[in-house]
Amino acid sequence: MTTKRDLESDGVLPGSHGPNRGACPDGVSRRAVLQWGWLGVGALLAERLGVSILAAPSPTSEPATRPAKAKAVIQIWMWGGPAHLDTFDPKPEAGSDYCGLLNNPLKTNVDGIRIGELLPELAKLADKYSIIRSMTHGQNGHETAAYLTQTGRMPDRNVYPSAGAVVGLFKGYDHGYRELIPPYVVLTQPQGRFSEAGFLGVRYKPFATGGDPAAYRFAVEGIVAPGMTDQQQETRRALLERVNTLRNTMQGNAQLVPAVDAEKQAYDLILGDAGKVFDLSQEKDELRERYGRNTLGQSCLVARRLVERGVRYVTINSPGWDTHKDHFRLMRRQLPQLDKGMASLIADLAERGLLESTIVWWSGEFGRTPKVANESPWNGGRHHWGNCFSAVVAGGGFKGGHVVGASDAKGEEPKDRPVYPADLLGSMYDLLGIDPDGLLPHPMGEEVRVTPTAADGVKLGGRLKEIM
Repeated sequence: MTTKRDLESDGVLPGSHGPNRGACPDGVSRRAVLQWGWLGVGALLAERLGVSILAAPSPTSEPATRPAKAKAVIQIWMWGGPAHLDTFDPKPEAGSDYCGLLNNPLKTNVDGIRIGELLPELAKLADKYSIIRSMTHGQNGHETAAYLTQTGRMPDRNVYPSAGAVVGLFKGYDHGYRELIPPYVVLTQPQGRFSEAGFLGVRYKPFATGGDPAAYRFAVEGIVAPGMTDQQQETRRALLERVNTLRNTMQGNAQLVPAVDAEKQAYDLILGDAGKVFDLSQEKDELRERYGRNTLGQSCLVARRLVERGVRYVTINSPGWDTHKDHFRLMRRQLPQLDKGMASLIADLAERGLLESTIVWWSGEFGRTPKVANESPWNGGRHHWGNCFSAVVAGGGFKGGHVVGASDAKGEEPKDRPVYPADLLGSMYDLLGIDPDGLLPHPMGEEVRVTPTAADGVKLGGRLKEIM
């Protein structure tokens, strides 16, 4: 698997290692830097935004020919693992050793479905989403569980692509996508626990925004510079063009056309209309308050704006769910934020006619121990639990108002209808018009299917036909 060091080194330029103090890295003179500066800026901006002016041809892949109900996915990822008993699979009858301090589940607007007491807004919308209460994979390590949940496979000698990269492959630039914003966006930080693009390569890596959408200005890395106005960006661009003598003398040179185009596209993102998708000041204060003035809530609002713009896959990485200690105190802060953000997202998509074409997928890498760890030093914590956990899906062809599978009386194991990661991923691909049994382009020519089969040694329970 790709190491953290590998991930951190992606895109890092080599440092200066020459003896000439008047030279730049690798012995390039200051004069050359001024002459070629426009090329460097174009290349660097393009690389930051997921475009390479020297990119090799993309892997050959046939367009999906299946009928597609969904056009996009918003993945709300509870980084660290959310507790299923406190969210979408409450068990008050199991007693205080299991339900702890959250023992009053809410009735929803669908008869027979209850969810956690700190999710009142989501309780009003249960007819618009379905709960999977029998997710399982049995892995309790963050890295392995996250990789398995987002690729459908256990680690082996291949590094497989995550769902976002797969969607970017089949629904991105090679298949009609024309937006300047890359088709796969992460809000705000990538997990760094595995290479999201896997063997598909850097062309399919997500564009991670960085910054904080709840800040006064959402400083998107590569698009919005902290502390710099649009006018200052324009001034810098004008200065760069004035010192660009090489560009002026070589206008029309075919070898430089890709760099010129890359620079133009990058600046169109920074100063043009495309980058304004991240400007939440364009939204009414009332709507921003409805989502919640916090990072998760405002990320949900940005995600809606992105899919409205045409972006194919948006992952919201929400950290802070690895609650080994003081679990219930943390839940009283985090669950209300989740409730407002996710409920507002689903309702907003529905109101705009976007929910029927947008899949919303809520999950983490696993659940948390059904039995509360009341002993010292945990003080009412919950640990990792991959044997049974919950996921939620809405829109894009998934029916609302249903529960798939069930956990046992204490939420420890699936009672019936176990659902494995590949089942859920394959179901989403199906709705997106991507053949789950089709082939992925492999750099060594190996036969790798979009989702694994039983022949690959992967456990499967079957796709979610009951809610499709």
